[in-house]
Amino acid sequence: MPIVILIILKGGPLLFTCLLSLFTAISIAEFYRMALPARRLELWLAAMAGSALVFVPLAGNDKLILSGIGLFFIGFSLLFLFRIRTIDTAAREVAYALLAFLYIPFLLMHLVQLRQTHFGIQWLLVIMLIVMTNDSAAYYSGSAFGKHRLYPLVSPKKSIEGAVGGLIGSLCGTMLAKFTFFPELTFIDAAATALVIGIVGQAGDLFESMLKRSFGVKDSGSIIPGHGGLLDRMDSILFAAPITYYYVLFFFRG
Repeated sequence: MPIVILIILKGGPLLFTCLLSLFTAISIAEFYRMALPARRLELWLAAMAGSALVFVPLAGNDKLILSGIGLFFIGFSLLFLFRIRTIDTAAREVAYALLAFLYIPFLLMHLVQLRQTHFGIQWLLVIMLIVMTNDSAAYYSGSAFGKHRLYPLVSPKKSIEGAVGGLIGSLCGTMLAKFTFFPELTFIDAAATALVIGIVGQAGDLFESMLKRSFGVKDSGSIIPGHGGLLDRMDSILFAAPITYYYVLFFFRG
């Protein structure tokens, strides 16, 4: 975490994108090991392609982003077309492979675009604050007061009380940002982003839990001892990234 914060503050857009590219490659590899464990060649190709895709927003051309996604779609569709293992599982394998690109590099691209906005560094720190305070507050409030299950089919341990506590924690995080490093953040911005990003971040956590339960695994990986895989740590940020970027693009007037 200190290295991530240091790169955000001092590294510049290119170094920050390099960090995201590394995270993308690791996360795609974790996804493939859960969803397509027998596809070793495709895993490495997807990790390299996904990590390259994250750099596209640095060109500052939205058409390039769309063309890059389109080419990867066609390329991996053809790859799976001519490397069919069994016809019964072919469609499902292609769907998993393309989901990996939409779920990881496409969503992370928005952090690169966010970094290039006027208050990009501050907004990246706000996302981190919202996600961290949400997670911490949800855990402690859920442990202390949790009685009503939030979504037992997907995550049996999460509670409604924990989710509400997490949103309160998110609001504390945005207020902390306002009164320390981001005075341009209005009270409306702080409340809106805490609520919207907090809810979307929780949904991102639930979405990854759904994938893991569907794949029959407890964690996406073991790269972080005691905490699982990198994808387990980034699930909330993946969903929060595009929502934050579009909020800044269309609503923030700082």
